[in-house]
Amino acid sequence: MRPNSKVSLLLSKPLRPITLEEGPSRSKLGSNYDTAWSRRYGVRLLRAMLLDTIVRPGVEVIASPEIKNQDRIDHLSAPVIFAANHSSHLDTPVVLSTLPARFRHRCVVGAGADYFFDKRWKAILWSGVLSAIPIERSKPSRRAGELAVKLVKDGWNLVIFPEGGRSPDGLGQQHKTGVAQLAIRTNAPIVPIYLEGTYEILNKASKRFRPGKVTASYGAPIYASESDDPRELTKTVQAAIDRLADELHSDFLSAARRSAKGETPKLAPTSRGWIEKWNRVSPLSRGEKENRWPTRLFNR
Repeated sequence: MRPNSKVSLLLSKPLRPITLEEGPSRSKLGSNYDTAWSRRYGVRLLRAMLLDTIVRPGVEVIASPEIKNQDRIDHLSAPVIFAANHSSHLDTPVVLSTLPARFRHRCVVGAGADYFFDKRWKAILWSGVLSAIPIERSKPSRRAGELAVKLVKDGWNLVIFPEGGRSPDGLGQQHKTGVAQLAIRTNAPIVPIYLEGTYEILNKASKRFRPGKVTASYGAPIYASESDDPRELTKTVQAAIDRLADELHSDFLSAARRSAKGETPKLAPTSRGWIEKWNRVSPLSRGEKENRWPTRLFNR
């Protein structure tokens, strides 16, 4: 062996036994997808133009959104966490379309990493068009959580759906604690939003839009402190959205009295057993055009 061979051997990359498989490379999709490019000035400008000239007019045609109680957030400034119930892919465009411009044009949207960021083209599309950021729904992700915290602390507003996914039947679902934890860490207020009508226009079983009427009702901001219990704050946010639904179908004072007595009708049922059975045999689940059983808990 030549004199410098030993030195070369020490400095060279160690050989890998042929029987040892290489470990999996770190995926650049899901919660690891880098969305920083979507918040650059040029992309933000294009997104604002798209939102104001195509998305908002499109939502107006399809859903004719009626905005209620938005005066409750007139005094707020960024950053704000907007938390809404979730039953349709239409929910995000509706919320973005109804937000005041001062929030709308500096806003990110929490989206399921396993659904919106599982393929490169989807990650590019949704982060570009909606300024979506990946949120892990089934397992904790420090990267996703830290990104959301950083953006809110940097003055970005956040639209997020605490239920973690679309409702399968139009009713509410139990909230996850992520929104509460984010508010506690950032001191940003949570504004509850109740959306009604999006399920009828575009639900999980729909193959096309069915134009209809949507209502977006805004609640008073909920403030968190570092000493708050995330589970209790989560219950507070969910109760606030329940109360907004009650207000919409009655009036403010009646809803307030029921809330004080703990008698507010809940959007999320305690059991879905009979609902799931009905949906399996309903006309819509068989591909027919008739509507399912009424999904609203209230009568106008």
